[in-house]
Amino acid sequence: MKFKSVLSLVLGLILVTSTALAGERFPTEPIESVTPGSLCEDSPIRRYPEGIVYCERDVDTQLKRDIIKMYDERFGFSIRQMNRMDFKIDHFIPLSLGGSNDIENLWPQHKSVYEVTDELEHLLSRKISSGAIKQVEAVRVIKEAKHNLDRVPELMHYVEGLE
Repeated sequence: MKFKSVLSLVLGLILVTSTALAGERFPTEPIESVTPGSLCEDSPIRRYPEGIVYCERDVDTQLKRDIIKMYDERFGFSIRQMNRMDFKIDHFIPLSLGGSNDIENLWPQHKSVYEVTDELEHLLSRKISSGAIKQVEAVRVIKEAKHNLDRVPELMHYVEGLE
């Protein structure tokens, strides 16, 4: 029990410290006013038992640049001054969960964030593929995770328990 408490404290301090240090330079979550998330609507491809509309990845280089510029200029980040290899343009609602390639679903995600959330995305994709979770719940979970990184372990545990 003591080990769990110490581990939780250490992980919490790391998250708070990294968020405090990084918060001024790049976003640690999608900003809802410009990235509320959006679902794929215009594709003939359907996936999973639920028949979810699936968009193939299609985000060009110029759109990626525009998204980074928008986050820098509108919110005071300095992503363009950082190593571009430390970022990916993330689909807030992942394509594998039925997300779209629209700008409303894209944001510049730093590796310190996707290192926390990517495993959950993959798990949700497997669970939705097996029919263990519905799209609406999978989307709720991933959005909650990307807005609350400290809750990712708890959300992983929840999703792992779904059958």
